[in-house]
Amino acid sequence: MLNLTTTVGLLAAAGTTAAFIPQVIQIIKTRDTKGISLIMYIIFTAGITLWLAYGILLNDTPIIIANSVTLALAVTILFLKIKNG
Repeated sequence: MLNLTTTVGLLAAAGTTAAFIPQVIQIIKTRDTKGISLIMYIIFTAGITLWLAYGILLNDTPIIIANSVTLALAVTILFLKIKNG
């Protein structure tokens, strides 16, 4: 059984991570990345990578899961932004 802190962390992680899914779907469907800032996504992706490293160092499951999934979504957006200009 998960403790309350882990449960709250997992729910928070799920919510903030899921927020990226509609953006990824929209970009994949439309190939339109004009409204996406390249510099912002480079900085964001670097930050998420550091959050993932932090979670791994702490062995904190909610941080690891959330940032692994968010990193995959952010890299997808970043790749499509670079590819599609």
